[in-house]
Amino acid sequence: MDRGHAPDARPVTVPRLRKMKRKGTRITMVTAYDATFARMFDDAGVDVLLVGDSLGMVVQGLDSTLPVTVDEVIYHCRAVARGTQRAHIVGDMPFLSWQLSTEQALRNAGRFLSEGGAQAVKLEGGVDAAPTIERIVQAGIPVMAHVGLTPQSVHAMGGFRVQGKTEETAARVLADAKAVARAGAYSLVLEGIPSDLAQQITQAVEIPTIGIGAGPHCDGQVLVCYDLLGLTPDLKPKFVKRYAEFFEEGLAAARRYCDEVRNGVFPSEEYSFGNVKKDEAPASGLSLVQRVRPVYGPKG
Repeated sequence: MDRGHAPDARPVTVPRLRKMKRKGTRITMVTAYDATFARMFDDAGVDVLLVGDSLGMVVQGLDSTLPVTVDEVIYHCRAVARGTQRAHIVGDMPFLSWQLSTEQALRNAGRFLSEGGAQAVKLEGGVDAAPTIERIVQAGIPVMAHVGLTPQSVHAMGGFRVQGKTEETAARVLADAKAVARAGAYSLVLEGIPSDLAQQITQAVEIPTIGIGAGPHCDGQVLVCYDLLGLTPDLKPKFVKRYAEFFEEGLAAARRYCDEVRNGVFPSEEYSFGNVKKDEAPASGLSLVQRVRPVYGPKG
């Protein structure tokens, strides 16, 4: 089986991601929500692990990302950090975790690093979010920006719709991208926008762009791990390439397990421990239970 090239063991940092754009090296990013998946993607050589508020939909079974809380994302950040050696970890700032005030935004962003073990935060929004991004960056916290289709604004956008399809709306997305870059964001997610617009933005800003549903011209790509692995049988967006079908494989494995248990096939001797060994000289002929009782049973 082709295991691909061994990943560079050096930790992926903000300066290294910037350097990758300058050198034309494509960036890989995948969402992760626990230590096991984090280890798998880290060992595979994924550059960035995003602990996304998408956990609300793929882990919690919600219809949107809106109910996800800061504490929940931080919890999953800690789990991902435990499974990661080299990948750059980004914590996603959920709905209403930064919009109320700059102080609230700064406090919550700091928690992702101090409590969650992340190296950066991601924040949705463009021109409106730029002042907040600038303040967080001034405090020494790296910020990954996110423009185009922003899931936390799904109701304002009328659903999960491609953004920037007209000249007027494309100009607004471009303005958003330039604003967050000027504010100090070190990278930029472009979601759900036309390919040519993503190319224009990638050429217009000095920071790396990471696309999802934004075509091939970005500096990198990101996918939700559940989509990439085929764990979402009822959700197959146009922009997602499924590199495995783990749901079907898991379903088949679970069915085989149920059949073997019900038919008395599992556990066989191979998966069982041997019989209790008898003492060479039993103490006064007492049974095992009688010999154990004085130690664990009632006194007297």
